[in-house]
Amino acid sequence: MTSLSPAAKGTAILHPASLPSVDRGSGASTVQLVTQELGSTGFLNGITTFAPGASIAHHTHNCAESVVIIEGDAIVDIDGVETHLVLFDTTFVPGNISHRFRNASDTAVMRILWTYASVDATRTLIATGDTGRVDGEQAG
Repeated sequence: MTSLSPAAKGTAILHPASLPSVDRGSGASTVQLVTQELGSTGFLNGITTFAPGASIAHHTHNCAESVVIIEGDAIVDIDGVETHLVLFDTTFVPGNISHRFRNASDTAVMRILWTYASVDATRTLIATGDTGRVDGEQAG
């Protein structure tokens, strides 16, 4: 994989700009970073980029998730409570709690770094009940 830099055995250096992106729809796209395929046995993480005004649908996970705002301003809705977030603000959401993120800006990009507490993390969309593995989303 050309997006990896040489590193000590069992380690990896990832370059998100050269990794494939998954279109999440509605102006959001995700780059998966540390995955089970890479060798992780305890967690998954990645970066989701939100175009101005973009959002993702309300959903839950089967495990805990932490998100750090790494660019821009966000609005997080956790179980119906909205909170404005700025650079480096961090969320912790236990499994099975409804939540979503949206870009608070109509002009600037917003990015989050997410981490799931399981390599078997799933996402269930509230509107449809559809469930899929987070690491099963394919780059488009």
